Amino acid sequence: MASVLSYESLVHAVAGAVGSMTAMTVFFPLDTARLRLQVDEKRKSKTTHMVLLEIIKEEGLLAPYRGWFPVISSLCCSNFVYFYTFNSLKAVWVKGQHSTTGKDLVVGFVAGVVNVLLTTPLWVVNTRLKLQGAKFRNEDIVPTNYSGVIDAFHQIIRDEGILALWNGTFPSLLLVFNPAIQFMFYEGLKRQLLKKRMKLSSLDVFLIGAIAKAIATTVTYPLQTVQSILRFGHHRLNPENRTLGSLRNILYLLHQRVRRFGIMGLYKGLEAKLLQTVLTAALMFLVYEKLTAATFTVMGLKSARKR
Repeated sequence: MASVLSYESLVHAVAGAVGSMTAMTVFFPLDTARLRLQVDEKRKSKTTHMVLLEIIKEEGLLAPYRGWFPVISSLCCSNFVYFYTFNSLKAVWVKGQHSTTGKDLVVGFVAGVVNVLLTTPLWVVNTRLKLQGAKFRNEDIVPTNYSGVIDAFHQIIRDEGILALWNGTFPSLLLVFNPAIQFMFYEGLKRQLLKKRMKLSSLDVFLIGAIAKAIATTVTYPLQTVQSILRFGHHRLNPENRTLGSLRNILYLLHQRVRRFGIMGLYKGLEAKLLQTVLTAALMFLVYEKLTAATFTVMGLKSARKR
C-alpha cells in the first residue's frame, strides 16, 4: 500500500500530465487534421497540411485549436491516471529490482484498462466539442450544439442515455495495447541505452519516445479510427446497435471502411496521426523525464525505479 500511495508515484503522475499537456498544446492542430480525416470520410484532401489549410480557410485561423480546453483537461486526467497506475503497479511488482519487457507490457495493459474505464466519458465529450461547428463533406454526420463541457454531458445523458458516455469503450479497451506497447518499447530501449551510459541525453529521450509511439500507433491505427467514429456518435450508420461500441459495431465499421475505400481506408489519416502522435509522445516523454529528475533533485530524493 505504501508503494501505491507513494510520493514518487505522485511525482511521476504529475510530470506525465504536465508533459502530455505541453506536447499536445504544441502539436494540437495536427490532431485536429487527424480527427477530420478519420471522421469525415468524404473529405477529398488527403494530406495533413492541405486539411489544415482548408480548415483555416473555411472556419477561421483559430479553428485548428477548436476544442483545445476539453482535450487538454481530458488528457491531463487521463495521463495522471495512467502514469500513477503504471508507476504504482510497477513499484509493487518490481520492488526495487530491474524490470523486464514482459512486466512492462502487463503493467501498461492494466494501467490502460483502469484509465479507459475512468476517463472515456471525458474523451467522448471532447471529441464532440472538437468537431462541433466543423464543415463536413459527409452528409451522414448529424451536427451537434453544445455550449460547453457541462452542457455536452447533460445533453448526451438526456438524449442518448448515460451509457452513451462510454461509446467506443470496447475499441478503447482493445487500444490499451497502444500505450502498453509504447511503454514496453520505451522502457526496453531506455534500459538498453542505460547499459551503455550513465545518463540519457534529451535527444536520446526524444528519439526513443518517438520510436516507441510510432510502432504502437501503426499497429493499432485501424481501431483508433473506429474509436473516433464511435466517440463522435453522430453518423447515421448502424444506429440500432451503437451502445458502447460492441464487437459487432467494430466489425461493421471496419467492413464499411474497407468496402468504401479499400484496405488503405483503414489507415486514412495515419500520416497526420503519426506526425502528431510521434512528436507529441516524444516531447511528452522529454518533459516528463526532465520534470521528474528535477523534482527528485530539488526534494533531495532519488527515484527508486531502475529501468
